[in-house]
Amino acid sequence: MTAALAAARASGLLAAGAPVVVLLSGGRDSVCLLDVTVELAGAPAVVALHVNYGLRAESDLDERHCAELADRLGVSFAAHRAEAPPAVGNLHGWARDVRYAAAVAAAGPRDAVIATGHTRTDQAETVLYRLASSPGRRALLGMAPRRDRLVRPLLTVTREETAEHCRARGLAWCEDTLNSDPRFARARVRDGLLPALRAIHPAAEENVVRTAELLRDEAAALDALVDGALEGRDDIALEALAALPDAVARLVVRRMAERATGAFCPRAAARLPDLFALGDGALDLGDGARAVVRGGVLSFTVSTGRAGPGPAFRSDP
Repeated sequence: MTAALAAARASGLLAAGAPVVVLLSGGRDSVCLLDVTVELAGAPAVVALHVNYGLRAESDLDERHCAELADRLGVSFAAHRAEAPPAVGNLHGWARDVRYAAAVAAAGPRDAVIATGHTRTDQAETVLYRLASSPGRRALLGMAPRRDRLVRPLLTVTREETAEHCRARGLAWCEDTLNSDPRFARARVRDGLLPALRAIHPAAEENVVRTAELLRDEAAALDALVDGALEGRDDIALEALAALPDAVARLVVRRMAERATGAFCPRAAARLPDLFALGDGALDLGDGARAVVRGGVLSFTVSTGRAGPGPAFRSDP
């Protein structure tokens, strides 16, 4: 048994016979994921979903490779062709949104979970990227093994171990040249920052991932404090908010903002002093969140001109 198969089995995220949609890019991690999912869930339960973004000359070849792999492993195959990306904006963010929207559409009729091939290597890259690009503790929490219907059975496996699994099983994979394109921040983290940290300490990647695991456990305890402060309500008296430790009060504000908007609101917590000074009135906090104080009670709504709460299923940003 390979390390990848053993880790996926130990995760408990893939049950025999339970329907699952596997996001199959054709890279080593997703090829490994599809193979171990077939082993653990059984081929009849699996749908392999490939998203063709049309961004590379090899895109159609990748789709063909994925279709042939699905046929070899005896699973259903679905391909989704993306429309042209927007002229401006975050290309990776656009691709992520397209990918998960297609996955939700494919999973819904079967009430399936959605499996991605994120590895321990991806986890380290994610923590470092978020730490550099956004403030707050969420940056250090990394990706959870399960979020809503999204599961990551290979999150304790390294990229080298997924390659070893593919070689042991005689499974070929595709290489996406965009993954090493220095125009993208993720590629600079992968090819520049992580090697530099390994040069400082060979266990740097493992230490980053372990830190995220510990902080995620501690975050669960903090979330319980927030639940206790709100007691199931969507508002809170400013007097009660002021009585909380500042760290917990900031988390309460962020929770309320994100409930109202259905989106991540990393800037809301930093505006705690402004909320106490507001008096009766309203204040836009950024990220689509508007704080409203009436009679000393704080609640949140969506800023004017912004859409309402988003879908119940969200991937990690």
